[in-house]
Amino acid sequence: MSRKPMVRPGGRSARVQQSVHIAVRELEAEIGRDALTVPLVAARAGVTPSTIYRRWGDLQELMSDVAVERLRPELPPQDLGGLAADLTAWAEHFLEDMSSSAGRAYIRDALLGDPDGTNAGQCSAYAAEQIDTILDRATARGEQVPALESVVDHVVAPMMYRILFRPGTEALDAAYAARLVDGLLNAPGS
Repeated sequence: MSRKPMVRPGGRSARVQQSVHIAVRELEAEIGRDALTVPLVAARAGVTPSTIYRRWGDLQELMSDVAVERLRPELPPQDLGGLAADLTAWAEHFLEDMSSSAGRAYIRDALLGDPDGTNAGQCSAYAAEQIDTILDRATARGEQVPALESVVDHVVAPMMYRILFRPGTEALDAAYAARLVDGLLNAPGS
């Protein structure tokens, strides 16, 4: 059974989660991820190791939780005035973030410590929220928009597949992201 923290905004649970996440990031920067242990994280965060084991289960699930938080977008997607421009800019930024060495490590961590798929679902929800914002803006401008799942299937899924399974087969750059968006928006019947 996966132990995912239940966080009450502003409560002790949120403070513990924040201090543990900060401790993980600081220690990772100082000593490297391979040297991390639950006792080291607990000492840095000012909690007992049993608090971490109780809330996260093990180091892998803790690293997964930290990774999911790091994968959360910090800003809403850019509004460049049109669906094609907005979606292309978002896809380029998403691809750059996810294909970076840090992004790949966060993806691995998010998935490795995620036995029930909760973290993968949260990462997917982050992307969907960003895409929904873009689609809502385009709809408000009177543009015809694809369905959210079409964007996921034709833009996000191919990028993630290449990032995870075929990183060296094609350049994972802005041009690749733009081709995916163009293919979606200019496909026959769209």
